[in-house]
Amino acid sequence: MNYTTIEERSVFLGKYIVHNKETVRGAAKAFGISKSTVHIDVTQRLKKINPQLWKQVRSVLDENKAERHIRGGQATKHKYETLKEIENQG
Repeated sequence: MNYTTIEERSVFLGKYIVHNKETVRGAAKAFGISKSTVHIDVTQRLKKINPQLWKQVRSVLDENKAERHIRGGQATKHKYETLKEIENQG
């Protein structure tokens, strides 16, 4: 990453999340840092450093959160369909 301060890192992560419509978990994995660090950087620090970028990040994170239950429901459905197939084969 191209930053030297925590503030620069926060802005860099914010821009990355907005540009790639990325999740906190995805950004953390991409840059090899913890989810907690990314979350603090883009929700707390960024709000003070760059409120306009923070609003954009918040919008992406809110969208991801709204879709999370759908992905979870699909994963659960797939799990039980797979278990049912295994039962029927045995």
